[in-house]
Amino acid sequence: MKVLLVDDSKTMRNIQKGILTQLGYGEIEEAVDGLDALSKVGAFEPDLLLVDWNMPNMDGLSFVKKYRSMGKTCPIIMVTTEAEKMRVVEAIKAGVNNYVVKPFTPDVLSERIKETLARTAA
Repeated sequence: MKVLLVDDSKTMRNIQKGILTQLGYGEIEEAVDGLDALSKVGAFEPDLLLVDWNMPNMDGLSFVKKYRSMGKTCPIIMVTTEAEKMRVVEAIKAGVNNYVVKPFTPDVLSERIKETLARTAA
């Protein structure tokens, strides 16, 4: 399974990468913002995306809208500090499959990944 981490924080990407590695996901690519992610999705062809909302150059919501407009159906989990209900609804309307609020525990992120993959595989 190939996973693309999109977050401007290297620390956050490293935390997510550690959790994904423990779950057995070995092919992990990183992007620092939405523009960087758009430049990588074509060649990398991820099976799962973990996307931050607040990033420079292109935020996560704009990335998700652009990615979905390209006809891509890969599952996306928004991992963000944006916890207001309206923001969650906005993200889901844009095409996000699941949502994790920072800070999170490894168990919460693991559970969201598993349930997202189970739902999208059905």
